Amino acid sequence: MTTRCGVAGSPIAHSLSPVLHRAAYAHLGLDWEYERHEVSDTRLGAFLDGLDGTWRGLSLTMPLKHEAVRLATDVSPLVRRVGAANTLLLDRGRRYAENTDVPGLVEALRERGVEKADHATVLGGGATAASAVAALAGFAGRVEVVVRNPDRAAEVLGVADAVGVACRVVPWSDAVGALAAPLVVATTPKGAADALSASVPAKPGVLFDVLYDPWPTPLAAAWGAAGGTVLGGLDLLVHQAVLQVELMTGAPVPVGVLRRALPPVGFAR
Repeated sequence: MTTRCGVAGSPIAHSLSPVLHRAAYAHLGLDWEYERHEVSDTRLGAFLDGLDGTWRGLSLTMPLKHEAVRLATDVSPLVRRVGAANTLLLDRGRRYAENTDVPGLVEALRERGVEKADHATVLGGGATAASAVAALAGFAGRVEVVVRNPDRAAEVLGVADAVGVACRVVPWSDAVGALAAPLVVATTPKGAADALSASVPAKPGVLFDVLYDPWPTPLAAAWGAAGGTVLGGLDLLVHQAVLQVELMTGAPVPVGVLRRALPPVGFAR
């Protein structure tokens, strides 16, 4: 019987996770299956109930990261603090929720030589923003979270409190000033931060834009053109996938194996 894993979310057609996980399986000599599955948050429970014993793991993208926590039988300490999971490990009815976005973001920054920042800005207030704030616990002394609706920032503030990060919510009208931080992490949906590309600082610091479709985003392109360091969604995708593969298979895979499997996109970083 073929062991099965996959990625679920909506929309899911653009996901590069199958490319990465299949490359890892080839490197490890595993004859495993990994496919995309279009699943909305209201259908995740039914989808999980329909999985048989051949399933080992599931990668989760939006909008499933919160619902997965509710449907898990067990959660990691990190998921308990962050309130979001991007990984479910499946074993005879057990659903163990884990979050590899947080350590993946940390490793991506370290790969580019970013170890510390006096303060940081996070654009957005959703599940990925919460993971970014948790990751910045080891990097930034304080964090400003820029959101369109401050009333919806309670989750991010709760995560900041849980991980011990000094955090302040800033309205979107002050986003331009927040770009002056030495480290900016953009977690907004496609198009939401495009207008900020006209306001990149003269001497930008580091931008980590978690999108990869499309790439480069207008903000990332303008940031790079101004001489700033740019990390993109593929950096996060690769590093979180390396951790997912090890969780699902029990075997480590070099990050370079996954990077070489990616199609060329955008500009050199």
